Amino acid sequence: MITGGLRILILGGTSEASALVAGLTNCSHDVTLSLAGRTAVPKAEPVRTRIGGFGGVEGLAAWLRENRTDLLIDATHPFAARICVNAADAAQAVGIPILAIRRPPWPRQPGDRWTEVDSVAACVSALGEAPRRVFVTIGRLELAAFTAAPQHDFVVRTIEPVGDVMPVPRLTTIAARGPFQQADEVRFIREAGIEVLVTKNSGGEATYGKIAAARALELPVVIVRQPRKPDVAQVQDAAEALDWLRTAIVPDRS
Repeated sequence: MITGGLRILILGGTSEASALVAGLTNCSHDVTLSLAGRTAVPKAEPVRTRIGGFGGVEGLAAWLRENRTDLLIDATHPFAARICVNAADAAQAVGIPILAIRRPPWPRQPGDRWTEVDSVAACVSALGEAPRRVFVTIGRLELAAFTAAPQHDFVVRTIEPVGDVMPVPRLTTIAARGPFQQADEVRFIREAGIEVLVTKNSGGEATYGKIAAARALELPVVIVRQPRKPDVAQVQDAAEALDWLRTAIVPDRS
């Protein structure tokens, strides 16, 4: 059982990371939150925050050593596969425990018209050749894949501006941040004339509204499965992570 304050690095950028930080506020632990820097104006958090990558496994391991970190918590996005692997490898290299908060994917429900694929590139093929009005909600970084299907009419919703990463003839962009409610998503899909939704199975409640809306409207969905993650200690949410911290045996490296 933990009896003293620990130096903890949280790899964040998710609602789970924010909830964990809130739960650790005013505790005896020395907490640092790391954000990848993909959002121009990230949410301010009440702990020390660093922005940007580490430079792979070796860079992260060096940071952990230099800052005498006792525990690494991976609370990154379900599709941040590379940093998950790097975090597990760096923790092993340094010899410290790692805990991952792994948000479960949405389960398929009766009435869902899902085509499940393993990558964004596979989404493009799954859309087919016939032109369709496509609602895309996969984030900004992988949008370039859809330039291979210029016959479609795309409606893209992202947090950050799309810019010129998706040069297709018919593109409507929407900048918005969740949570999104089912009723609002139903209204939007109807008014925009959407014929198919493309998304990632991110899990959680903040963006589930579009999945529920698609089910209600009998709309087909092309959905990317969550990638495989390293086999490390894991919990499903911030509350479970806080419980784990209260009972875990973590060697103090101070």
